[in-house]
Amino acid sequence: MISRRNFIKLSGGAVAVGTLAGCAGGMSRGGAGGKVVVVGGGPGGATAAKYLRMADPSIEVTLIEANPKYYTCFMSNEVLGGDRDLDSITFGYDGLRRHGVRVVHDMVTQIDPATRKIMTKRGATFSYDRAIVSPGIDFKWGAIEGHSAELAESTIPHAWKAGPQTVALHKQLLDMKNGGTVVIATPAGAFRCPPGPYERASLIAQYLKRHKPKSKVIIMDSGDKFAKQGLFMAGWKKHYGYGTSNSIIEWVSGSQGGKIEGVDGKAMTVQGAVDKIKADVINVIPPQKAGKIAFDAGLTDGDWCPVNKKTFESKIHAGIHVLGDASNSAGMPKSGYSANVQAKVCAMAVADLLAGREPGFPSYMNTCYSVVAEDHGISVSIVYTFDEAKNEIVAVKGAGGVTPSDASAEALRREAHYAHGWFANITNDIFG
Repeated sequence: MISRRNFIKLSGGAVAVGTLAGCAGGMSRGGAGGKVVVVGGGPGGATAAKYLRMADPSIEVTLIEANPKYYTCFMSNEVLGGDRDLDSITFGYDGLRRHGVRVVHDMVTQIDPATRKIMTKRGATFSYDRAIVSPGIDFKWGAIEGHSAELAESTIPHAWKAGPQTVALHKQLLDMKNGGTVVIATPAGAFRCPPGPYERASLIAQYLKRHKPKSKVIIMDSGDKFAKQGLFMAGWKKHYGYGTSNSIIEWVSGSQGGKIEGVDGKAMTVQGAVDKIKADVINVIPPQKAGKIAFDAGLTDGDWCPVNKKTFESKIHAGIHVLGDASNSAGMPKSGYSANVQAKVCAMAVADLLAGREPGFPSYMNTCYSVVAEDHGISVSIVYTFDEAKNEIVAVKGAGGVTPSDASAEALRREAHYAHGWFANITNDIFG
């Protein structure tokens, strides 16, 4: 049996091995040819484009992405806390071009599944044999009274898509007085990076502890529990006095009135179910749904896109595959690593389908690191398999692992080190 220590060491490489395990002959799938258009250049789309070219160099792969640079959401909380800058989470697409991917910076405005054509804002049309759509998330504006996209741009940044709003929120923390209050409001429903709000609270608390120790962070939570809750709270007790009268972090669960009902950008208040809280910095993370083009293309059922989880082909439109945050891949969290792994499964399936082969049997995994403080990381890793009868991705019992609750300081220090190593590995895997 593989030990947890070795599992973590191997996890970055194990993804590629695992997702290709059902594919005899290794990476190369033979010269099927064909045209594939990938919509969206985040972890899902960029990985799919690259791995399609690696699987079959005869496939013509075009990636359409509106922006010339991509800011990873993972590690963006360290930008908020001042431990890294935005450049360190910024990536371009030259690596994909070196793999033979044609990269087009334009915005997709229409996908026609009947004619298998994709149209863009600049008037270009791209035909495809198969399309891969990975648009990430969009926000459900209007779900919280007083909250809007305009307010997020001007006063209350969500910073849940990394980039300029990450910088804006960091600057608000820099400008805040010592003794100020930061409110973080978590979204209801499924959302990107479930542990993210709690890592964010941790790293903002670390910044406040260093520079403005009279200040505090209040987490207004829409729910009563959260990912890695016990590990986070143990870290908060160790580093931020959680549970004491001097705690830098306060957590208000949904049943305690944590779910916010409204926000006032002028008064700088949030209205919870019980109390109205005035804050110096407010970070409302809005409820989420699939990216806009998924709705425009008729790929959604409810907030997300139903797919065959063996190939990630849409259950609504044949020939279009949807992966990453936008897909309804319940069983796996919505995360950059999930999207990266799903993209490899999808790429191999598309290469097989173009060649007239039955796609191989997939396996999946996800590893999620969170940084609680300097030299204090925590993680959870899960290996998944596919239940074809139910079209479900299910965890493999006994596989994976989580940071032990009694982990030593040295083990927690190594977890933080592994988190940064994971970031270097996955970004190179996606964009390199």
